[in-house]
Amino acid sequence: MKIRRCGILAFVAIFLFSGTALAHKVNVFAYAEAGKIYTESYFPDGKAIIGGKVQVYDSSDRLLLEGVTDDKGLFSFDIPKMDDLKIVIDAGMGHRNSFDLKRSDVEAGK
Repeated sequence: MKIRRCGILAFVAIFLFSGTALAHKVNVFAYAEAGKIYTESYFPDGKAIIGGKVQVYDSSDRLLLEGVTDDKGLFSFDIPKMDDLKIVIDAGMGHRNSFDLKRSDVEAGK
């Protein structure tokens, strides 16, 4: 009886929480090259995040710039500062993630 109750509780927990975690996942990747930062943002199925809000923060959490992804989920900008950068993508309805670009990678891409 005790094992059956634990099994039911485990099933309910998986059912309630697994879909929620996956439903709000988005991906963002960034790299520096030739004086610019390039970002790519997409959903887990590979579909581009179109019109997603991109925010770029420095190591002190100061907002440096904002922009919007294009129809391919891309956004690029001139390197704003030689620092660790945090690139945040907000695709709306709770779909949000970030990518940390290290200062060494920013410097290598200048």
